[in-house]
Amino acid sequence: MGKRAPAARPQQAVPLRRRTQRVPVPLLVPAALGLAFLVLPLAGLLIRAPWGSMWQHLSEPGVLTALRLSLLTATAATGACVLLGVPLAWLLARVDFPGRRLVRALVTVPLVLPPVVGGVALLLVFGRKGILGSWLDATFGITLPFTTTGVIVAEAFVAMPFLVIAVEGALRGADVRYEEAAATLGAGRWTTFTHVTLPLVAPGIAAGAVLCWARALGEFGATITFAGNFPGRTQTMPLAVYLALETDLQSAIVLSLILLTVSVAILAGLRDKWLTSP
Repeated sequence: MGKRAPAARPQQAVPLRRRTQRVPVPLLVPAALGLAFLVLPLAGLLIRAPWGSMWQHLSEPGVLTALRLSLLTATAATGACVLLGVPLAWLLARVDFPGRRLVRALVTVPLVLPPVVGGVALLLVFGRKGILGSWLDATFGITLPFTTTGVIVAEAFVAMPFLVIAVEGALRGADVRYEEAAATLGAGRWTTFTHVTLPLVAPGIAAGAVLCWARALGEFGATITFAGNFPGRTQTMPLAVYLALETDLQSAIVLSLILLTVSVAILAGLRDKWLTSP
């Protein structure tokens, strides 16, 4: 009998190295100009910031009032968006009904609608002479325009699409077999939704809520149109920045830095939601 050939040793996988591509000059130049166009205004904000008197500007009553009101209204608007937007996202993701595409399009309209137009639309519906506003005023004595509640309504109107889109995407990416298994074990629809579906999409809800909160915090057009610009009642940080540009540029820069810090923190915290590792 002949000798057996020695067994071949398994070859170790050699990691592939990513080839470095040379960037063509016709692409590099406009890319660098585009980056500079986006970064230089932010850098200018940091350079012109009154770092020496920062705390003095932050402690001004008007700044603190606008900051407090912005945090309050943005949080309340986000809560309303979660309460209404999560069921709406579930409906769009799980139920196949006639006109679903139209409903989804209507939900996303505030994303592209000019905020001032949104404020005018809110006035036509919830104003004292609006479609629903006149009834609310006559029946319950409730007036929404030019009130703090009106700020919350305006912010929720422009911010809710961010939550709905994020939650619907999370629902479409979730494994429905867990929900089917729960239904097979005798769980009702509500129990399945609260004990299975919501935990599955909790990260998507959290990401959508953060984006929604950030959008509400920076809302300007719909707020000033529907709620006005009254210090202590409807003047949020973006509105305070707009007003401070005419009277106190340093305070406007300080408020702008606060909004910039919030935006950067949110982008850093949610970068994994839309960016993949290299």
